[in-house]
Amino acid sequence: MHTFEEKTLKRQTIFDGKIISLHVDEVELPNGKTSTREIVKHPGAVAVILITKEDKMVLVEQYRKPLERALFEIPAGKMEKGESPKTTAKRELEEETGYTCETLTPIASFYTSPGFSDELIHLFKAENIIKAKEAKTDEDEFLRLHEVTLDQALTLIDEQKIYDAKTVYAIQYWKFQKMMEK
Repeated sequence: MHTFEEKTLKRQTIFDGKIISLHVDEVELPNGKTSTREIVKHPGAVAVILITKEDKMVLVEQYRKPLERALFEIPAGKMEKGESPKTTAKRELEEETGYTCETLTPIASFYTSPGFSDELIHLFKAENIIKAKEAKTDEDEFLRLHEVTLDQALTLIDEQKIYDAKTVYAIQYWKFQKMMEK
């Protein structure tokens, strides 16, 4: 066993839903003692950095029930079973914003909360974008599109209207890219 590995002794599925499942695992710790771990299993997600020709980032504003408030976020969505991250990114981009693109460049992949979840987000940058049509969201999804400058995005972070890691990461990436251009 690896120095820090926790061997699963028993798993109990507490909830198996449409998006996530919750397990409680009994584990053997590296020192031989046992403990429990509550684990959220997630199919993975994508997020897309979309910068318009006018040098504005496209954000979606939507209500997030767990937080009981609306947030501004980059376009993102859950991967469907058997779907590649790039396919999901193209689908979500078009559904949420009405944009398509010729190229999706992978930027990074990261775990959102590895202390209790295996959700992995794949971040892409949309390039050679085309405004194809109106957004066509899912029937239970209500969004408002916004196009913001970098300064406006940074203000939204300060105002805690942008308050999720994937969007803050994307804005910091955009800021760094602009600094490198100078």
